Amino acid sequence: MSQKLQPVRGTHDLLPEEARKFRFITTCALAVAERYGYGEISTPIFEFSDVFHRTLGDTSDVVTKETYSFTDRGGEGITLRPEFTAGIARAFVSNNLQDQLPLKLFYSGPAFRYERPQKGRQRQFHQIGVELLGVDSPLGDVETIALAHQVLTALGLKDKVKLEINTLGDAASRGHYRMTLVDYFRAHEAQLSEDSKARLARNPLRILDSKDEGDRKIIVNAPRMKDHLTPEAQAYFTKVTEGLAGLGIAFTLNERLVRGLDYYNHTVFEFTTDLLGAQGTVLAGGRYDGLVELMGGPATPGIGWAAGIERLAALMDWQALPAKASRPIAFIPLGEKAEEEALKSVQLLRKEGFHVEFAYKGNLGNRMKKANRANAIVALIFGDTELAKGVVTLKELDSGEQKEVAFTDLIATLARWRNTH
Repeated sequence: MSQKLQPVRGTHDLLPEEARKFRFITTCALAVAERYGYGEISTPIFEFSDVFHRTLGDTSDVVTKETYSFTDRGGEGITLRPEFTAGIARAFVSNNLQDQLPLKLFYSGPAFRYERPQKGRQRQFHQIGVELLGVDSPLGDVETIALAHQVLTALGLKDKVKLEINTLGDAASRGHYRMTLVDYFRAHEAQLSEDSKARLARNPLRILDSKDEGDRKIIVNAPRMKDHLTPEAQAYFTKVTEGLAGLGIAFTLNERLVRGLDYYNHTVFEFTTDLLGAQGTVLAGGRYDGLVELMGGPATPGIGWAAGIERLAALMDWQALPAKASRPIAFIPLGEKAEEEALKSVQLLRKEGFHVEFAYKGNLGNRMKKANRANAIVALIFGDTELAKGVVTLKELDSGEQKEVAFTDLIATLARWRNTH
C-alpha cells in the first residue's frame, strides 16, 4: 500500500474558508492602498538568483540559510522569491519605469524561505505590501507608515499592534557607526556566535538583529546609532517622527531595530504584537535609497513595507466580520425532464447576478438538508407538476413560507435577494 501523500513540510493547503479570509485581507488592503494612489503589480515567483544575492547581502540569513535556490535545465541559477522588494526593483529597471516616478505599487502573493516551521512562520508564506519609488522626502516615510497604519485599522487590528521605529542614518552616519561597532564587537569576538563572527567583517549592524542569547547580552552595551547620526540624518528622522505625531500615530523608538536585509537606510519600522508568541512582527519595512542603483538602475529613492497574511489572519476577530459574502439560492429539480429545464433556469439566474447552487441528486428531503447546510436563503423546487403549470415552488428557508411563482416572474420575485448574494 502506497504512503499517503501529504503537503511538503512548512506548506499548507488554503481550503475555502481560509482562502476567503486571505482574500478579504488582500482586498481590504488593496482598497486602502488605492485611496493613497497605489496600483497593483505582480512579479514572477522565481527570479535569477543574483536578483536576491546581490541585493539582500551575502551575509544575510535569507541568502546564507533560507533561499530555495536551484539550477534549472538551462543551467541558470534560479531562486524562489524570499521577499518582494528586490523583484520589484528589478521590474522597475527591466521595464524602464523611471519616467513614471513617483511610482506607487501594491503587491500580494506567496514567498518562500527555508526556515523551521512554527506557528506564524511557514516555508511558503503569503504577504501584502507596498513600495513607493522616487520620493526622497521624510513625507514619503510618514505617508508610507500612515498607509500601513490605515490598513491595520481597516482590518480591525489598530489596538492589537504597536509601532516601533528607528533610523539607520545616511551613508556617512552608518560609516562612522560601523567603525565604532567593529571596535566594540572585536573586543567581545570570542563570545559572539558563529553567525555574528561572520557578520562582523561584512555587516556588523546585522549583529544587532541577532536572536542568539549570548549575542543579546553583548549587544546591550553596544554603541548606539543615535550618537553617530550626522546633523542631516538626525534632521531627517526628526521630520519623520514629527510627521507621525502630527497625524496622531503613536510610536515607540527602538534603537536596536535594524531590520534583516542589507539595503535599508534612514527610517526602519515594525508593527508588532504580543498576541502571537515569538512571531511578534506583523508588518515591517523601511527606506532603501540605494537598492535600485545596486540593481543596475538609476539612483532612485524608495521606501516600503510588507505584512504576513498568515499573521494578520491569526490576529483578526473574524466573528466581527461577515461570515460569507453571499447566501445562495438552492435550485432543486425533481425528475429528468425537470432537471433539463432547471439547468437552463439556473444558468439564466447566474447570468442575472444571483448565486445559485444546483442540487444534482437525492430525494427532496436530502436536497433540502443540503440547501440548509449551504445556508441558502431560498429553495426553488421544480418537479413535473411545476413544469406542467409553468411555475416553480419558492420556499424561504428562514421563515418557512412557501408559494408558487410563474417562471416569467421569477427574476422579479427574486430581485429583493440579489444584493444579499
